[in-house]
Amino acid sequence: MSTKPSKSLQTFPNPTPERDYHIHMQVPEFTCLCPLTGQPDFARIVLDIVPDRKCVELKSLKLYMWSFRDEGAFHEKVTNRILDDLVDAIAPRFLRVRAQWNVRGGIYTNVVVEHRKRGWKPAPRVDLADFDRAEPTAR
Repeated sequence: MSTKPSKSLQTFPNPTPERDYHIHMQVPEFTCLCPLTGQPDFARIVLDIVPDRKCVELKSLKLYMWSFRDEGAFHEKVTNRILDDLVDAIAPRFLRVRAQWNVRGGIYTNVVVEHRKRGWKPAPRVDLADFDRAEPTAR
């Protein structure tokens, strides 16, 4: 596989397609360029995926994220493009892309975009917070 930036996202078969499960990824060093000034923009990109039949291969994801380094893009456009490209590559049941942009002009920007596969319904949320305590709580 190449060690140069690439827009190609490689995939592999989901090893457990019969089950909903959550894949959480963070890309803490995402960079692109401001389309107006050409100065670098920095962001943390957070991906939350419930895969369907395919998963994204991590090295190709790294090279894909790197491919934006020399491109000018508004925060909103690049966040939506990442979502669209991942949906095209892996057709997940659910995908959320959260881009947490570093300060520009004294303003922090967060852009959150989501995709839900038509007809997919998530299982009810299970909160296990009470089970994380070291000691039982007196009642």
